[in-house]
Amino acid sequence: MLSNTCKYAIRAVLYLAINESESNKIGIKKISESLNMPSPFLGKILQVLAKHKILNSTKGPHGGFSLSKKADDISLLEIVKIIDGLDFFTTCIIGVKVCEGDVSRQEICPFHDKLDPLRDELFNQFKNLSIGTFKNDISKFEGIISL
Repeated sequence: MLSNTCKYAIRAVLYLAINESESNKIGIKKISESLNMPSPFLGKILQVLAKHKILNSTKGPHGGFSLSKKADDISLLEIVKIIDGLDFFTTCIIGVKVCEGDVSRQEICPFHDKLDPLRDELFNQFKNLSIGTFKNDISKFEGIISL
């Protein structure tokens, strides 16, 4: 459901939230090594998040990334929207022609009937769950969960 790029983005933002401290920027190399992600790919993801004001980015020898707002104010949906878009929540998951256009019509495939309530619930969960929620929950499992 989520692309690998989106999963990487969520993990990186969560990593920054867990490891944040006053005026502390974390370099791409450190993030990349800690999360076992390719540095160039991760760098592109983090720059996109910085462009959309999720992260702060500072260049130079003491540069790096940090959250641009509180972890509690960054919803999972915000990250998903930036990286993957919201098509998953609105389009036919199997691409049936009759579903193109106005899905409020009676002529929609059976997938909408069965899956739209689940997608609506998932949308609401992504909207209401924040990076801060997971930051607090993960701290309970320190040493057990590796981002």
